[in-house]
Amino acid sequence: MAKRLQQVECRNTTYISGDWPIIWERAEGANVWDVDGNRYLDMTSGFGVAGIGYGFTGDALREQSSVLMHAMGDVHPARVKVELCEALSEMTFERWGKGKGKCLFGNSGFEAVEAALKSAVMATGRGGILSFEGGYHGLGYGALLGAGIDWFRKPFEGQLAKVSERLKFPINGEELEIFSEELGKIDGSRIGAVLVEPIQGRGGIIVPPTGFLKILRDWCDESGAILIFDEIYTGFWRTGKLFACDWENVVPDLICLGKALSGGFPISVCVGSAEIMDKWPETDGEALHTSTFLGNPMGCAMALEALRRYSDVGCERMVAEATANLLAAAGSLLDLEFVTEIRGRGLMLGIQTDSGDRVIGAVKKMLKNGIIALPDGPVGDVLAFTPPFSVTVEEIDHALRVTLQAFTE
Repeated sequence: MAKRLQQVECRNTTYISGDWPIIWERAEGANVWDVDGNRYLDMTSGFGVAGIGYGFTGDALREQSSVLMHAMGDVHPARVKVELCEALSEMTFERWGKGKGKCLFGNSGFEAVEAALKSAVMATGRGGILSFEGGYHGLGYGALLGAGIDWFRKPFEGQLAKVSERLKFPINGEELEIFSEELGKIDGSRIGAVLVEPIQGRGGIIVPPTGFLKILRDWCDESGAILIFDEIYTGFWRTGKLFACDWENVVPDLICLGKALSGGFPISVCVGSAEIMDKWPETDGEALHTSTFLGNPMGCAMALEALRRYSDVGCERMVAEATANLLAAAGSLLDLEFVTEIRGRGLMLGIQTDSGDRVIGAVKKMLKNGIIALPDGPVGDVLAFTPPFSVTVEEIDHALRVTLQAFTE
C-alpha cells in the first residue's frame, strides 16, 4: 500500500521507508488496526483529534449522512449549523460572561486561524501580527504569517508579507520578565493581531509561566490589538480544563478551535465576541470569507455530539485520572541520562531528550511494538504523548514499558 501511495501522492507528504508508515484500516477507542490486521495503541489521538477516543461521534455522522450530507453553508445553511453556532457561543463567550459569541467556520485548523487574522484586520484596520518562536498555526499562507518554526515558513517567505513580529515564548519566570520588557518595546499601533497558543504543541509542548496570558491580555487592551488564542490543539479538555486559557481565567477576543471539535470530521471554527465579529460588514449576499463546505452538516452534527460529551462532568474526571496515570508511568523515564525534562499539562506530555535522532529512532521501535507516538519540537527532540482521554492505566503502563525499552535497547 505504501509503495502504491508513493506512485500517486506528492513525495513531500507521506514519509515512506522500509519501516514506515503503517496504513490504517480501522480504529476504536484508543486502538488502531492496520491493513495487515496488526493492532496498535495510539498515544497521539490522531494528532489530537480523537479526544474521547475513536468513533465516539460516529453515530451522529451516520444519522446525519442518511438525511443531509451537504448544504449551501453561506447561502442556504443546514439546521445543524445554527445549533452548532449556538452551542459554541454558550461554551465560550457566554460561559466566560462576555455575551454572545459569533462563529466563522472552516474545514481545517489553519482556516480558523486565517479567519481570525482577517477578523482582526476588520476590527482594527491594522495588518501587523505579533506571534511567537516555536508557534505552529497550520500551513496555509495566512497561517504561515504567524509561524514560529523556520522549517515550515522559510521555503515560502518570498511570497509572505513582511507584517509579522515574533517574540520568544517564555518558559519560566525569568524569561517572562524579559518577555514583558520586550513586549513593552513594540509599537502597538502597528499590531492588529496577537496570535498565540496558550500552550505550545508542535513547538515542543511548552507550558508558559502563570501570568503570561494576562500580560498579553493587558497589552492588547492598551494597544487595541486583538488577542487570538489558537486552541486547536489544546481545546476541549486536552490540558485538563475545557480550554487551556481557563487555567489563567484569561478571555481572548477570538478563539480558534478544530481537531477534537468533531472527533474526526474536517471542521474548524473561529469564535469571537460579538463586539469583534460585528466589525465584519453585514453581508449583502456575497460573503468576504467563505468556502463551499462551510458548516457542512455532517461535521456540524458530529461537533454537536462532541460538545454534548465534553459538557459532561465525567469527561473532566476521565482526563484527570488518565493524566495522573500518565505522569506516574512517565516518571520512570527521568532515570535515563538523556531525558532532561518531562513537562506538559493534562494529557499533553512532552519528554525532552538530547537528540531528535534519538526520539525518531525510539518512535520507530515503538511502532514495531504496537505503539503509535510522534516526535515534537522544532528539531524533533521531544517525545510527545497526547493519548485519548479513554486510555486505561493498563494501556498507559504498557506504552511506557515499550517506550523505555525503545530508548534503552
